[in-house]
Amino acid sequence: MNDRRPLVAHVVHRFDTGGLENGVVNLINHMPADAYRHAVIALTEITDFKKRIDRPDVKFIALSKRPGHVLWIYPQLYKLFRQLKPAIVHTRNLAALETAVPAWAAQVPVRLHGEHGRDVGDFDGTSKKYQWVRRIYSPFVKHYIALSKDLAHYLVQPVGINEKRVTQIYNGVDATRFHPAPVRQIVPGCPFDAPGLWLVGTVGRMQTVKDQTNLAQAFVHALKISPELRDQLRLVMIGDGPLRQDSLAILQAAGLAELAWLPGERSDMPEIMRGLDCFVLPSLGEGISNTILEAMASGLPIIATAVGGNVELVQNGQNGCLVPPANPEALAKAIVGFAQQRESTKSLGKKSRQLVENHYSMTAMVTNYQQLYDRLLGHSTRQLNA
Repeated sequence: MNDRRPLVAHVVHRFDTGGLENGVVNLINHMPADAYRHAVIALTEITDFKKRIDRPDVKFIALSKRPGHVLWIYPQLYKLFRQLKPAIVHTRNLAALETAVPAWAAQVPVRLHGEHGRDVGDFDGTSKKYQWVRRIYSPFVKHYIALSKDLAHYLVQPVGINEKRVTQIYNGVDATRFHPAPVRQIVPGCPFDAPGLWLVGTVGRMQTVKDQTNLAQAFVHALKISPELRDQLRLVMIGDGPLRQDSLAILQAAGLAELAWLPGERSDMPEIMRGLDCFVLPSLGEGISNTILEAMASGLPIIATAVGGNVELVQNGQNGCLVPPANPEALAKAIVGFAQQRESTKSLGKKSRQLVENHYSMTAMVTNYQQLYDRLLGHSTRQLNA
């Protein structure tokens, strides 16, 4: 018997650990199984990250594209779409946008494109080249999703997409999986388990846009301006990438490597979050950060750079503090201020949790996506399954 559920083909550059990919996982895992079928298509490769998806009916397809233009695999994508017959091709970020062309040629009814964050080398969205590229492909895209108001404004204003073709949907966070701990938990493998310590940390790919070296420099500066914190303040940096060694080098040069823990990539994010006292995101550019939402759900106060969607998640004096990007001195002062006022900082963490429960639930995100899918297809999933 033919499966009458419409198929959504999610297209990404690479399916590996990351905020964008985590959003795909959450959407597939939490959308009602009787609504849509799903396939994940990676233009390059699919890693073991796919194990995060717990639905057995999801197809995973890696196209092993070499560096360069997607044009060279247009025939392969066309044949794939003709074979799969998806109702929706949902591309994400600029690296996958070109896929809308073979999807259009294969007569896929809905070509949906999501903007999840800023492009590398265009953190402020002023690049005329990237605006022009998006404009060129816009006739092949039926509708757009922007994760933040900032990204929605970018699509409508400099790029020139009609606002009726843009829907803004915030990421949701699993507030059951990520929840506060009554007291800071001990993270397996972490050397900082003494009760009097105060752990500030970050999580994410250690790449240029995340600017973890800014945090390493800020940690060094924090202990320069407040040396009395040396016996209490500790730094945790979770993730792997080129900036891991750079960050280590900064800490080693300052003689502070023993006060920091950089274990590389970890999969136990809920436990990591419950093992921190404060979460920091030092990025140069962001959409709506999954890690900020996970930290908020875990009841943590947030220090983040005032870029992209961070300003929509972090409210100064309410659930955290915003600082200028690429400014380790300002970041250091914020860390010191939080470390010296621990009780008031805890109240910021409680507000973080409240904001997640009220505005950033997984249910709200999945409902918004499903309703948009239904609307773009022109009929509801209930009618399809009747």
